[in-house]
Amino acid sequence: MLTKYQHQLDRIQSKITILKEKDIEMNLFGSKSHQYTFNQPLTNQTITAFENKHQITLPQGYRAFLEQIGNGGMGPYYGLETLADGVFASLDYKEKKYGVQNLSEPFPHTNNWNAPGYREGMSYEDYLTWQELCFQDKEVFGLLRIANFGCGVSINLVVNGSSYGEIWVDDRCSDNGIFPDFYFGNTNRLHFLEWYELWLDQSIEECE
Repeated sequence: MLTKYQHQLDRIQSKITILKEKDIEMNLFGSKSHQYTFNQPLTNQTITAFENKHQITLPQGYRAFLEQIGNGGMGPYYGLETLADGVFASLDYKEKKYGVQNLSEPFPHTNNWNAPGYREGMSYEDYLTWQELCFQDKEVFGLLRIANFGCGVSINLVVNGSSYGEIWVDDRCSDNGIFPDFYFGNTNRLHFLEWYELWLDQSIEECE
């Protein structure tokens, strides 16, 4: 598995070094949060235990990143979440009372989704009813939280379902629903290593 991704991981590692050197003063968004550091990589045994617990198989590129580069830290927005923290329903409030993600059930979406029925001028009561539809747990089954965009918005890796391996945005807090991540100007759906490397490329360019 690692051999398949080794060339890309080596390239990512080189770009990580370049970005650190270019942004010594930590001017890029989120850099003061993650400070261009990583948590220690995870062992194969630890990752396998997580997979067994949640009845999933992590996408191989993400798994390789966890083993070779780090378990959360330097990354887009406020940085990458640890594997363990990725199960929390809210990245702003990492407490079980706010719920945890059900990874063992498949993510139900393959295209942009938002709860039906929203209309401008709806009453507050109707809006609350509509929000209840938005925030049903089943709409985010199979999503592992990997980064906090802020304001309740999370970036997620699909670990179960037809969209397996893709990066999706959960922006229900702003009434925008759930959709594939095109925030970096990409026209194709990205898997983890592609998404992470694109962030590195754009961040390095921003520091030029």
